[in-house]
Amino acid sequence: MSQGAPPPLSIGLTVAIVALANETPLILARGAGAAPPALPFGPFNPLQHRTFEIGLRAFVAAQVGVSLGYAEQLYTFGDRGRHSRPGDPDPHVVSVGYLALTRPDEAHVLASGGFRPWYDFFPWEDWRDGRPALIDQVILPALRDPARRSHPQFAERVNRLFGHGPDLAQDEAALERYELLYEAGLVEEAARDQRDNALSDALRPALGRSMQFDHRRILATAIGRLRAKLKYRPVIFDLMPDNFTLTALQRTVEAIAGRRLHKQNFRRLVFGADIVEDTGLLETSTGGRPAALYRFARRDGEARATSGLRVGWH
Repeated sequence: MSQGAPPPLSIGLTVAIVALANETPLILARGAGAAPPALPFGPFNPLQHRTFEIGLRAFVAAQVGVSLGYAEQLYTFGDRGRHSRPGDPDPHVVSVGYLALTRPDEAHVLASGGFRPWYDFFPWEDWRDGRPALIDQVILPALRDPARRSHPQFAERVNRLFGHGPDLAQDEAALERYELLYEAGLVEEAARDQRDNALSDALRPALGRSMQFDHRRILATAIGRLRAKLKYRPVIFDLMPDNFTLTALQRTVEAIAGRRLHKQNFRRLVFGADIVEDTGLLETSTGGRPAALYRFARRDGEARATSGLRVGWH
């Protein structure tokens, strides 16, 4: 390759596959041992697949044996250095990121990887038991260190994304919070990417498990997208069994959002949205008082309702 010529490009597909089990949102992550895990990814071959999504579903089925339900394109990730090092002659990888959902009964441990709690990678995003102690004990002191500030607006971003103000109700800002930590050199990926202000292994706080390449950034994008999507599209039902209790539905929404919901407000909004219907069946396997079973309401054979769950946080 002559000097000044653009590097060769390779188009890849990377997917965050989400499932849910035992009120825990799970992400399919490949890899074993001490090495950072990776999201499923593979090359796009235009000679074999007419569209990106067709190629995505094909390589996921071949690599990890999971059939995908809902899937949508997130973003094209093509920053320099995301898969390479200076002087590396290999093609620069531009990856088309996807979010995909699968049902709980498909969230099994696979020979090529397994489902892991997504809060292992983003422990500061789970507020179901209150404000995570990690924020005040570790994250804020590190971010407020003058050595971490990269520009005049940095302190405002710290307060908006990790402070005590009302903006923290913006649960879909998962990517912004991760990128702030990366920019400040506080996550392992910043050191691996040779950021100038990245802390050494000895000084860097333990802020969730890292991932290969920029896959934690892609996962953060998927978390934010799914959290936002819950509010205007009924994608939550792609994670639910066919029949479910209202308590199970609420716990699933809370698991994805990372926040608790007011029970009566949640039920009022669910019924007001006309998004579920009573099956006439009861859940009796818990050993407690039988609970009514519901299902997603599909009207007159329509593909799916358009409303989501516009719920407020408790």
